Amino acid sequence: MPKKTSFLKNESRRSFVKKSSIAAAGFMIVPRHVLGGQGYVAPSDKLNIAGIGAGGKGRSDMSSFAESPNVNIVSMCDVDDRQAVDSRKAYPKASYYHDFREMLEKEGNNIDAVSVSTPDHNHAVAAYQAMAMGKHVYVQKPLTHDIWEARMLTEAAKEFKVVTQMGNQGGSGDGVRKMKEIYDTGIIGEVHTVKCWTNRAIWPQALQTPTKKDKIPKGLNWDLWLGTAEMRDYNNAYLPFDWRGWSDFGTGALGDMACHIMDPVYRILPILYPETFECSISDSFSGNFAYRDYPKSFPSSSKIHLSYPKTDGSGNIKVTWMDGGLLPERPEELGDDEALGNWDGGVLFIGDKGKLLADCYGANPRLLPLSLNEQFEVEETIARVPEGHYLQWVNACIAGYGNAETSSSFDYAGPFTESILIGNLALKAYFEIDPAAENKSFWGGGKQYYGRKRLQWDAENMKVTNFDAANKYVKRTYRDGYSLG
Repeated sequence: MPKKTSFLKNESRRSFVKKSSIAAAGFMIVPRHVLGGQGYVAPSDKLNIAGIGAGGKGRSDMSSFAESPNVNIVSMCDVDDRQAVDSRKAYPKASYYHDFREMLEKEGNNIDAVSVSTPDHNHAVAAYQAMAMGKHVYVQKPLTHDIWEARMLTEAAKEFKVVTQMGNQGGSGDGVRKMKEIYDTGIIGEVHTVKCWTNRAIWPQALQTPTKKDKIPKGLNWDLWLGTAEMRDYNNAYLPFDWRGWSDFGTGALGDMACHIMDPVYRILPILYPETFECSISDSFSGNFAYRDYPKSFPSSSKIHLSYPKTDGSGNIKVTWMDGGLLPERPEELGDDEALGNWDGGVLFIGDKGKLLADCYGANPRLLPLSLNEQFEVEETIARVPEGHYLQWVNACIAGYGNAETSSSFDYAGPFTESILIGNLALKAYFEIDPAAENKSFWGGGKQYYGRKRLQWDAENMKVTNFDAANKYVKRTYRDGYSLG
């Protein structure tokens, strides 16, 4: 075997920490029981957490926080009693509510921090209210449903001086750190192209809007579940999991998985916001153009192209997202029987000297061809997060704002979420009418052009500059009773 070559870049850890707010190496909270005797944690050392969303992912989030001896789950909220059964058994002393607004009002003095794990359309209003009360927040990915909401939560975290974390656990993983260390060696050169893909959606999409009125299940408060979304009749097509495919509630395959798969792209490369973006979709469903009913349902598959200017002004990086089973062309350096990513998807960096492949979460980064990985080793220069994503946030909350960092604090997660949701803006605008393109046909129908258009993005003002019809998807109008601020 050839002698392994060791690579080390002194600036690696410093630049990575600056870009992604990784916690300093060796950071650790020392609770009072360490000083006062093993087995005892004083109440004053405990972080009192309330969970907004007690079922599904909310249930697993709370159990992850509760692994720390310094955590109390003191309150929880869910609009569906059926989903909250296990959490109520696990934390019998915790108060229980249906409306997060009522919970925050009544339990505010008992809560230090709040975890938000609801459908995407209610993330922002719940998180903002908690932050405005001075509560630290952990919010599941994607951070928000809309671009404007992501910008507002980023600003709110700074204004209210609270500890924040988005729930993209791979951001605290070893994989993305090793990927950065490999990238910093310069072995793949300057990255000019990135391919990202996922097998999602694994829920129904490209559907016509339901018209049937189904019976609301016992235990579900449908009005509170709708939250910020406009009122409509209950239909079984929305719950309990399929809401992800409906754009009034979810953010589709891109919103669900890009926070995991694109995290290495955004965290490692010198990019911030795309300047242009466009998409293509599979919109035909059983011979009917179901996706023209958009923006109510996401397409069955899509491809999104984003062009990012490098932050050093040296050119652009082209990033392509594919979902619904679409895959990039297999790299020539990858063997026919060698895995292209993993079951969930993957990411491929293409540089002018080589290629770097990783699985979902940035896991298992490896150079192509795979034989290169046996010829050298890369030294660890970036601090790992041995306590994991959840307890990193817990420890940072206990330390207090400004005293510790988290991997996906909102100063990172907010712009990252904006960048992701820009792709959904392209999907939502796909069938908008372009009044400047009259007398053109699309697939032989109509006099106005619907369809693919390269959109130009003004990031500072969160605005598409060359197709105003798309801008209505930057920010929603909430139903009465819900607001930010």
